[in-house]
Amino acid sequence: MAENSLRLGLNIDHVATVRNARGGAYPDPVRAAKLAEDAGVDGITAHLREDRRHIMDADIEGLMQALTVPLNFEMAATEEMQKIALRHRPHAVCIVPEKREERTTEGGLDVAREENKLAHFIAPLRDAGCRISIFVAADQRQVEAAHRIGADIVELHVGAYCDAHADGHNDLRDEELERLREMSIYAHSLGLEVHAGHGLTYGCVKPIAAFPEVRELNIGHFLIGEAIFLGLAPAVHEMRRLMDEVRNE
Repeated sequence: MAENSLRLGLNIDHVATVRNARGGAYPDPVRAAKLAEDAGVDGITAHLREDRRHIMDADIEGLMQALTVPLNFEMAATEEMQKIALRHRPHAVCIVPEKREERTTEGGLDVAREENKLAHFIAPLRDAGCRISIFVAADQRQVEAAHRIGADIVELHVGAYCDAHADGHNDLRDEELERLREMSIYAHSLGLEVHAGHGLTYGCVKPIAAFPEVRELNIGHFLIGEAIFLGLAPAVHEMRRLMDEVRNE
């Protein structure tokens, strides 16, 4: 992959949300992942939550068998999830915070507070060949802690920037964007690969995609929503077009 290229990962959690609302087998997240793969995504993300509110264990099994692009397995730092990841050995595991009462992941992991625990937690996953990604806020302490514990990747939580953009709070949007820019540069300087995700849309993706240090964007809810209106492949193609347009300017 060219040095300036930017990968697109599709999070398929909310295909499973729709399926689970009815309690049946349709729509199938694995089928969606294969369609996205055919449409040109560079990877698939799936978050197996403790409460199984969307992705199920069988989905991870199916994805591991069906995909030819990498699977990014999002998970909380629990013994149960570690065992599942070690059984499947996905390309990457992304450690995220998780609370039962939240609708979606609300912020980055507090790596600095749980540094010793997380260092021991990720060690067997690294030994098994999984790349280790840590989902963090654009905060220097968290980025440094992720580096110290041996993570390969930090995925920066861009939700506050996306929310400010959607709400028309331009000053806050610009502040958040500058914070993300600074932390992208800093994480890259430490040797970490930089990803970004959470809340990106067609309207706000370009400023993040323009950061040369960012190598991958992980986008889910918006693209699954757009697929209702456009179809999954056209929704993916439009996001890819916007990413490539700004990256090649």
